[in-house]
Amino acid sequence: MENRNSYRSKGIPIDMALEAHDIVRGETGQEIPGVKMDKQSFEHAQVNIIQVMDESAERMMGKPVGTYITIDAPEIRQNNKQIHNEIAEVLAKQLSTLLQIGPDASVLIVGLGNWNATPDALGPRVVNYTFVTRHLKKYAPQDLAGGLRPVSALAPGVLGITGIETAEIIKGVVEKTQPDLVIAIDALAAQNTERIATSIQLADTGIAPGSGIGNQRQGVNQQSMGVPVIAIGVPTVVNASVIAHGALNQFLQQLASNPVCSDDTKNLNPIVMEQIVSNVLGPYSTNLMVTPKEIDDLIEAISRIIAGGISIALHPSVEPEEFHMYLH
Repeated sequence: MENRNSYRSKGIPIDMALEAHDIVRGETGQEIPGVKMDKQSFEHAQVNIIQVMDESAERMMGKPVGTYITIDAPEIRQNNKQIHNEIAEVLAKQLSTLLQIGPDASVLIVGLGNWNATPDALGPRVVNYTFVTRHLKKYAPQDLAGGLRPVSALAPGVLGITGIETAEIIKGVVEKTQPDLVIAIDALAAQNTERIATSIQLADTGIAPGSGIGNQRQGVNQQSMGVPVIAIGVPTVVNASVIAHGALNQFLQQLASNPVCSDDTKNLNPIVMEQIVSNVLGPYSTNLMVTPKEIDDLIEAISRIIAGGISIALHPSVEPEEFHMYLH
């Protein structure tokens, strides 16, 4: 599974813009017209910024026109609070570049996903740790020392639990509370196991239908919500079909590099290879998702990082160590 058509034919979305960029570049062997890429390095994170600037690039990338920021931080796997705090500050800095709102603008944080399924519980878990202030701004403004934006939070659940389309719930809350911005957090699927719970994607395009771990859904974006939507996503699973095809591809590359076996690999039928993967996965086909056994700990760590980064970005007048003063 090495090109866009392979993924599309299997119904496997490419959630990460950086991975979509790498796949397209691998196919064409050149830079993608209408796509601009920049890189930044920090002590504990690497940042890739991709800008999809026109409709032609949008079609090639399979991503709406907009800005996509990927923070790669493998040290999230380490149980080191200091490193996690520094990664949260990197996240806050990158998120701030996407915020096109004033100092008193209201923000709604939405945690998408199923809180009963750990790999899909990222959004609700972030909401648990989010620093909400809308009620303080409304009922006790005299107690707020410094400019805190009014922030509210919502974990709407999933269609299978509520019987209501998630976007409908969010739209209703948006219409009632009238935020100036929505920040939606969701779990994604990666094409590389190294990215699980260590890569954070920010996008100013919201969440398109079919993104994330779940099935096709109504988009959560400016078009559907009526206000700007920033999406924050983290890969928590990899499709088993992607892993199987990756293993087969590496195996074939090893054979091709062996002079004794190189001629044999030319006669391998791709259809047969596809059938092998299908037989191994059985009835689950492309619906089998793989996640590490320590996903509980990883979700806990990255949820705190994201919640911390959001709070730092939205309330720049408050030092990170002072947030606890506002929680009582």
